[in-house]
Order: sequence, then structure tokens, then C-alpha cells
Amino acid sequence: MRTENLSNIKAEIEQSVAYQNLSALFDEGTFTQIDAYTMSGDNPTEVIAGYGTVNTCPVYAFAQNSDICGGAMSKAHAEKLQKLYELAEKTGAPVIGIYDSVGAKLSEGMDMLGSYGKVLNSVSKLSGVVPQISVIVGNCLGTGALNAVSADIVIMSEKAKLSLSVTGENASAEDNAKAGITHITAENTESAIEKAKELVTLLPSNNLSIPPIMDADEPEENARCLVREVVDDNSFVCLKKEFGTQAVTGLGRIAGTVVGIVANKGGVLDADSCSKISSFVRFCDAFAIPVVTFADSEGFANVTEARKVSSAYADATTVKITVIKGKAYGAYYIAVAGSTASADVTFALDDAVISPLPPITGAGILWADRMAVAKEEREKVLQEYINTECTAEKSAQYGYVNDVIAREDVRFKVYTALEMLSGKRVATMPKKHSTIY
Repeated sequence: MRTENLSNIKAEIEQSVAYQNLSALFDEGTFTQIDAYTMSGDNPTEVIAGYGTVNTCPVYAFAQNSDICGGAMSKAHAEKLQKLYELAEKTGAPVIGIYDSVGAKLSEGMDMLGSYGKVLNSVSKLSGVVPQISVIVGNCLGTGALNAVSADIVIMSEKAKLSLSVTGENASAEDNAKAGITHITAENTESAIEKAKELVTLLPSNNLSIPPIMDADEPEENARCLVREVVDDNSFVCLKKEFGTQAVTGLGRIAGTVVGIVANKGGVLDADSCSKISSFVRFCDAFAIPVVTFADSEGFANVTEARKVSSAYADATTVKITVIKGKAYGAYYIAVAGSTASADVTFALDDAVISPLPPITGAGILWADRMAVAKEEREKVLQEYINTECTAEKSAQYGYVNDVIAREDVRFKVYTALEMLSGKRVATMPKKHSTIY
């Protein structure tokens, strides 16, 4: 048995990399440990846990201590995490986990399976109640990976490994980013922790509160895309950048107000892009973060993926504002811009193309006689059809667009809509959850 007194145990803990990581996360002087002196066998518990403030926001956090038994999950390890999650539930504060562990403490036999199960149950219980962020800075293999990826946002250092396989197949940061498992790839541990600190300022403490209030800032000068023209400078955090690349998702601020951004890049949305959009909209809705959609797509690759996006928008009771910046055809318009369920307010740029069918199909049906010409002439007729039947102005006349606006007015229009909708309340039918995923 160890015979060191408490001061020696404290010194050993504070010299660890895990403790230093937590010190870097929390505001200086605010970190207080939970069960600092609990033991796992003859050693201090393989995880350090506690609370403090991050950018002045109350946060609970833990860091697996790879200096002790490789940060392995033991019964004592799990019990400390469970206490942290229980406190987070009682107080309504976010949880940040810093992962660096070789896996389970095999010397504890079957107890380690129960330990993993209890922690995973705590993570699942808090999902949608308080924001959870995983920061993977070392090994995170086997069952432990299931706990990490169950968080709302997963940040991974380039040198870390994450895989359900204990042998580490497809465990690199690049593999996980392309698979849509992680949300942000960071250059190293320090930058991963900084990203977590930044996200705390963009998220509410819990599902009954609002994100931290920040001063408004002007958009980036000489911005080259509409999203950057609208959000406050340096406020946008892109999520899952390498996955589902036909869509962009992320968090940012518009005149100081936190919003979730969804933007499409045109063309047809594939399965990965639809999955990315639907999961992000559901995350924003869980924490009442307004969703601003910059719509530009010809539709969906298949009906299965279309239903995911449509269901996510329809189920979401948070504020939903859509700006049609390009094309919006048929099912895609209904899913993200339709006023009956998908959007509270829909704007369209004056050069947007909106149609119940792809224009080539619509022209072939409605202008069949005029389209019955040579191929080179057909293109001119099709363009005339678009300019006549598929304009933003015509959609506005039928009430399918609330306003037709110029590009330079988008930020102001979206901000005023956010202000007007800030008191939105929606009553829904009692149910446990939707069955469309």
C-alpha cells in the first residue's frame, strides 16, 4: 500500500499532464477538484475531475490521467465521473471531458464493463440537458471511445487516436474527421483546449438558459462568402468541415446573438451532407439555438436522406430563419424553407431560383410546346422559363417567400428577424421522441 500523506498525493496529481490540461482549460485560480484524494488500488484515481469557470462560464470537467495506469477506466475512475455528471445535472452546467486512456483496467475483470456502462448511462442521461464537449488528446480506444463520441461536440488533436477497435484501426484524426465522427481537428493539445474554451462562449449552460451575451461585432472585411458577410468577425466555428462537404454547419454570432448556421453549396445533397445537417439542427434545437439556413440546392440524392433533413427541421421548435441564396427546388424547398413547418421566416435573394420541380422538368411539362425545338434553342427557352416562372418575386407573390432582399441587406434582415422571434413559444403534442432518423 502507498504510505504518502495527502500533501504528497496532491503534489503527484498536480505534476501530471492531466492536471496541467485542466489548469489550461479553466480560468486562472478557479479550478477546484472533486474527490481529489480518492484511490484506485494503491494509486490515486486515474482521472482528475472538478469545476470552475471557463471564460467566466461555470463548467465541470475531467481529464484522464495517463501518468497513472495509462488513465485506465477503473471502478473508482467511473465513480468519480458519475459524481461529476450528477453535479452537472443538478446545477445545469456544461461538461468537458479530456480523454487520454489506454482503455479498461483489466485487473478489475468484469467490474470494468459495469464501470463503462455507468459512465455511458450518465452521458446519455445528460444529452440535450447540458452541452457536452469531448477533447481527445491521446489514446481513446475500445469502449472508452463510445463515451467520448456520445458528447455533443468532439474535438480531436492531430496526434490522438480514436477508435472502437482496441487495435486502433481507422483511429487517426483524419479518418475520424472524414467519417463525421469528430467535429473539429486541432493541431495539438493546446489548440484543442482553446477550441473547447471558445465553444463554451457559444453554448448555453443548459437547455433552459441562453448562450453567454457578447458585444456585437462587424462582419469580416472583404468576406468572400455570404456566411462570413453575415456573422460577426471571428465568431464562426465550423463543425465537421471534412464530412458531408456539400453542406457547411457551425456556430457563430450575428450582432452578438448566437446562431447555428447551415449553408449548402448547390447541387444535390448526398447522404453524408444530409446526416450532417439533420444532426446539427437537432443539436441546435435541443439547446434552443436559432438555426439560420443559407439555402442553395437542387434537392436530395435519395428519399431516405431527404426525410432526415425534413424531419429535423419540422421537429425543431427553435427559431428557424432561411435565406434562399441560390436554388431551392421541390422537396428541398419544403424541407428547409417551407413556411408550414420548416422555417418561421424565409427570405430570398433577388436572383434566387425557386421551383416546385427542377426547371428542366417544369418547362418540359408546362411549356411543352415551346420546348419542342432544337437543342440550342431549348436552352434559351429554359432560361426564359426560369426568368418567368421560377423567380423569387413570383414565389413572394404566392406567399412562399416572406421578402425578397438584396445581398447587402441579409445581415440586417436576419438580425431583426432574430429579435422579433426571440420570444417564440411552440406547444407540441406529447411524445417521447420522433422515430424518423
